[in-house]
Amino acid sequence: MGSYYVNKNSQPNGDHEVHVSTCSRLPLSENRNYLGVFENCRDAVREAKKNFATADGCYYCSNACHKQ
Repeated sequence: MGSYYVNKNSQPNGDHEVHVSTCSRLPLSENRNYLGVFENCRDAVREAKKNFATADGCYYCSNACHKQ
């Protein structure tokens, strides 16, 4: 279980990355939205897609949900 956030700012490719709260690349508090506590990144990305259709897992902390 982990607390997840989505970056409000998109990456150059348009993705809004989903991060776990312990990620070294977690955006600043003003640049992220809290998603909630989830068992895995897939559930967190699904929640993020409700507001950001291009949500994707962070390469570093949610790699299982990161598109190549």
